[in-house]
Order: sequence, then structure tokens, then C-alpha cells
Amino acid sequence: MPGIDECLLDVMRLPGARGAAVVDWTSGLALGTIGDSPNGDHEATAAETAEVARMAAEQPAFALGSPEAPAGGTGTAPPVEDVIVTTRAGYHILRFVETAFDSSVFLHLWLDRAEGNLALARIRLGEMAERLVLA
Repeated sequence: MPGIDECLLDVMRLPGARGAAVVDWTSGLALGTIGDSPNGDHEATAAETAEVARMAAEQPAFALGSPEAPAGGTGTAPPVEDVIVTTRAGYHILRFVETAFDSSVFLHLWLDRAEGNLALARIRLGEMAERLVLA
């Protein structure tokens, strides 16, 4: 997927960005990483965040009423746009990337709570996800 490195560089320009990755949520593999990792291991973090992404994307309760998926939740795009996990020290934003093939990729941003702006980061991640697909 072209544009991963450029996308990750853009993500790290966000105020408070500590680290970021592009992850395949079906395999748990990091397709690209930058900055720090919460546990010091980018591959382990990718696998752990992929579990969270997979759980959110595959839950029928989130698919109900979604224009991307019928009531049974069998659309090609995940019915979830993003997942936000708040910790005492920061935020983890998982932004799903819609692709023409299987939509199994997401952006993970680890944002410092004191320095970051959650609303701005969420908006910018959405823009970056769209550029990543178009790149």
C-alpha cells in the first residue's frame, strides 16, 4: 500500500503524538510504525491493538443501522469508523481505513493526554486515512 511512510510522518506532526502504526487487523501485523510504542515493542502493540479493532469491527451490535452494512453485518467495510481508548496518560485512536479490497487496515495513534487534542487528532486521522487509500 503506497503512502504508509508519508502518512505516518504526517500523523507524528499532530500535537502530542507519541507513536503511530498502520496495522492489518486480521493478521495483527504492523505494516509500518513510527515513534514510540506504549510497551516498547511495536509488533506486540500491533497485535494487541488488532485484537481491539477486530472485536469492535466484528460485533453485530455496531453494524446495526450502519449504511455500509446490512442488518446482518456482512458489508465489506467495518461498520466502525474509529475506536478511542482513554488511559490516564493518553489516548489510543484506531482509525479504520476503507480500501477497495478487504478493509482490514487501521491507523493506530498513541496520543499524550496532556499535550494532545483528541478532537483534532480524530479529524486529522480521518483525513489521513482517506489520503492513504488514494495514495
